[in-house]
Amino acid sequence: MTRSHDEAVSHWWQDLGTMVDRPRLEERIDADVCIVGAGLTGLWTAYYLKERDPSLRVVVVEAEFAGFGASGRNGGWLTNSVTGGVDQYVARHGRAAAARQQAAMNQSVDEVIRVAATEGISADIRKGGELIVARNAAQLARVEADLAHATSWPGTDWQAWSADEVRDKIQVRGALGGMWHPHCATLHPAKLVSGLARVVERRGVTIYENSPAEDISPGIVRTTTGAVRARSIIRATEGFTSQISGHRRTWLPMNSSMIATAPLDAHNWETIGWKAGEALADSAHMYIYAQRTADDRIAIGGRGVPYKFGSRFDAAGATPRSTIETLTKVLHDLFPTTKGIPVDRAWSGVLGVPRDWSATVTYDPVTGLGHAGGYVGTGVSTTNLSGRTLSDLVLGRQTELTSLPWVGHTARRWEPEPLRWLGVSSIYGAYKAADRAEWGGRPGTSRWARIANSVSGRQ
Repeated sequence: MTRSHDEAVSHWWQDLGTMVDRPRLEERIDADVCIVGAGLTGLWTAYYLKERDPSLRVVVVEAEFAGFGASGRNGGWLTNSVTGGVDQYVARHGRAAAARQQAAMNQSVDEVIRVAATEGISADIRKGGELIVARNAAQLARVEADLAHATSWPGTDWQAWSADEVRDKIQVRGALGGMWHPHCATLHPAKLVSGLARVVERRGVTIYENSPAEDISPGIVRTTTGAVRARSIIRATEGFTSQISGHRRTWLPMNSSMIATAPLDAHNWETIGWKAGEALADSAHMYIYAQRTADDRIAIGGRGVPYKFGSRFDAAGATPRSTIETLTKVLHDLFPTTKGIPVDRAWSGVLGVPRDWSATVTYDPVTGLGHAGGYVGTGVSTTNLSGRTLSDLVLGRQTELTSLPWVGHTARRWEPEPLRWLGVSSIYGAYKAADRAEWGGRPGTSRWARIANSVSGRQ
């Protein structure tokens, strides 16, 4: 059965139009594995568990509907970025282990593409690489420094692009140069997550929707109307983790917002280019991310209002008018010919941010509890690596994946309020000040950005 999704939480869901109507959990049931959260982390975990042991009874409980959170609202970037950077692993695990983490991310991009093709998931996937452009002197200096560092690692495959090379691909106004790598594709997030949900159901996984978990304990997950008893329980709640009892300060729910234009006509696209489908970002501190969609829109996002006091957020994705106006201004600045194009859609969502900005995948065979997340915006690809790794951990397999350095990584909890709000507000205020200084002519990275990086704990 399908139903119309009248109050779409993103352009992607509104574009898809309909969604599967799944039952609520209204009884106590038994399973081998219970997964809390029907986003990409939970669904990839279910997929690989059933692939490796079809006899497993796998149940997924979801507070809203499959793909309601970041999995159905993101920018559609399937990229090889290691959350928090590879350098973080060198001191504790060595350079070789850190390089293996990067290689695993490269492989995850291709694995998502492979599974989508094999399982018949049509998600508008286009592997055009990732392009980061510089539009002032400080940004160009930062791109050059980032490029020198990135190319010191195997498997990153970044290339320097001159201003002419950038313009030959995409006519970004004021582009002075950029950096590009091939390990990235753009896609339609709702098509991917909804398709994956259907695939795991065909493999025998049961998904219960409108079944929010109230308590997660060893051996049992209690929802508002039922419970699942299971030997293994996986928390896959990403930006919604702060709403779970005992996890208010585990990961900070960072807000990110997007807009999408109406479809551009052939004349506009002839002027802009963007024929290869690159994922596009700039190198500002308050950076944007964008893609040319399969139906010829420009979808562009940024942080907007990054954080609300007390880890509050609008789960439905309402977007402040000021954020829409800011993103629209950036869109017109990047592509002046879009000034006459209506902005059709606007939406917001939250992503999970650990205190050290580094993702993790963890499983305790004694308690049977595990979790993955903290992707800080890299989740479209990292969720796949999480799912493969968690399935190995749950099944007690020692593999190349279970020995990666992010397995078992822990970060300290975020500070209590009001320190949390003051800290995050100050950090992003400093990033905005840094961008203003750099647009004002500062030739190198502003000290405000360096202060913000230090305070935030980012690498």
